Amino acid sequence: MIDIFHHNGNDGEAYNNFFKLPKGWHGPENNGFPFHPPRLFGNGVNNNDEGDDKEGEENSRKEKKGDLNIRWKGGWELINEESGVSAMHINLLPTNKILVIDAKVYRVSRLKLPEGAKCIPFRDEAANADREDCWAHAMEYDIFTNEVRPLRIGEGDPWCSSGGLSPDGTLVSTGGFFDGAKSIRHFGGPACTTGDCQFREYNNLLKEERWYGTQQLLANGQFIVVGGRRAFSYEFVPREEGKASEKPYFFPFLYETSDLDENNLYPFVHMIPDGNLFIFSNNRSLLLNPTTNKVLRTFPVLAGGSRNYPASGMSVLLPIDLNAAAANASKPIKAEVLMCGGNTPDAFDLAEKKKIFLPALKDCNRMVITDPKPFWDKEEMPSGRVMGDALLLPNGQVLMINGAQEGTAAWWDADKPNYTPVLYSPEMPKGERFRQLESTNIARMYHSTSAVLPTGKIWVAGSNTHNTYKANDRFPTETRVEAFSPPYLDPIYARFRPRIHEEETLKEFTYGQVFKIQFSVKESPFAEADLDDVKVTMYYPPFTTHGIAMGQRLVVLRKHSMRVTQPFLGIYRIRVDAPPSGAVAPPGYYMLSVVYRGIPSAAMWVRIKEL
Repeated sequence: MIDIFHHNGNDGEAYNNFFKLPKGWHGPENNGFPFHPPRLFGNGVNNNDEGDDKEGEENSRKEKKGDLNIRWKGGWELINEESGVSAMHINLLPTNKILVIDAKVYRVSRLKLPEGAKCIPFRDEAANADREDCWAHAMEYDIFTNEVRPLRIGEGDPWCSSGGLSPDGTLVSTGGFFDGAKSIRHFGGPACTTGDCQFREYNNLLKEERWYGTQQLLANGQFIVVGGRRAFSYEFVPREEGKASEKPYFFPFLYETSDLDENNLYPFVHMIPDGNLFIFSNNRSLLLNPTTNKVLRTFPVLAGGSRNYPASGMSVLLPIDLNAAAANASKPIKAEVLMCGGNTPDAFDLAEKKKIFLPALKDCNRMVITDPKPFWDKEEMPSGRVMGDALLLPNGQVLMINGAQEGTAAWWDADKPNYTPVLYSPEMPKGERFRQLESTNIARMYHSTSAVLPTGKIWVAGSNTHNTYKANDRFPTETRVEAFSPPYLDPIYARFRPRIHEEETLKEFTYGQVFKIQFSVKESPFAEADLDDVKVTMYYPPFTTHGIAMGQRLVVLRKHSMRVTQPFLGIYRIRVDAPPSGAVAPPGYYMLSVVYRGIPSAAMWVRIKEL
């Protein structure tokens, strides 16, 4: 075993194998210092002294160079040939483990429950017999070792459930199928004091069944769950573990946006920086105040097709830039949403009944929610995509990955895998924002997922288009795991990659607190970084399933000044503001990155404390 936190620089090949670095990586000393993965915990340093601010402002203003024009298309690696559980739902935890949850309904996986774990009895109606399920339908995946730990789900089925990371680091999962439709599950957090955490499961705590519902963390640290199959309502998840929800709130909008094929499941829910919720269902959207339960405004209909399950397009809230907000302090903080792909309203019916797979939509649409007169601005992707993931990268770009080019979500209802990720650069001029990247050779269709890792890589897993596990099929059940390195990890540009000095940087802070981050970037011995070439971002790791990344959020922190402390070593200290409120960034754990000329550092886990 390699000591990942005290690398001595002499284990180059083993180090590369351990971290699965891309081909062409020339060792961990490229930047003149060893690469260190982010450490999770530590008290950090309260470095809020004001003494060097003036000097910092003077020293930070060099010549802006702009983002690097990296032409590398990225690289793929197979990092686990048999994880055992197909990744239907995932969430990266602040322990640097990914919690993977599949469905119990299959009664099979490729990973047995650990020795001594109690099997789950069930009735096999087809065989008219009582049986036992001794398979794991969830696992904990270590992102550094690529090893897995099987987990037991003993209560309600989490099939097509929702979830999110609570302010204390606990994964809270809601809803699911049949006996799990009203369940709430907890995993990890302060209640887990050992290395073998297990689910803490509670049935019948929700007031309505939440199958295909969406969960969102609010400004006050509480979760809301919106929708679900034939659930035209929302409700709030109690902060206290094991406590039942008080009541559902009827939400006519979900009924109004349902159609013969539904197309309103897993509604897209984004909390904008004033604490209100942008909710998109089928082809319509509105703004809901979760405190007063009032609809504040409606938005223009998005023409062209349906965007929610089973048509299953993609949506992200584009990065919240607090520097731009400070420059326009008289206006609301800008909130802009991106909505891409999907299919026509009748596509599911044709796929389900006739196995006619319509082409997925190619359009991408942006709307500034906070504009007085918002409108959808349309552009086109290089290829159509349904069931894809849209992930916010630490440098503010959007990665579109996984999915298919024909059909819809649901078993056996899609064709023509979309093997090629697409990079979307929101700040580029219209017509220059899309770029196709390196293709994979593994089909990631229905029930596939992906996640941004602290290393900057993308964890890619799952895909099961069947009602069981199938190995020999055109689209087999996938339990292989890949890692994709986006263009910013091009080894040629390794010397431009910043490294955060965690021991000199605060790891916990409160809203509005000014703090400093020390980092290194060794572009050259004679080049100093300009403040305008550096930004600091915070990323909330989402609960990802069925092409929806619940709670995903990237905040660009307001920066004040930057000074070089050791010029020849390329060591800097940048002074930034923590987010001003829970509406901008809900309390909890985030991955903080320093980005230099478009290249992000490895992320450091930080926590915004609740007031």
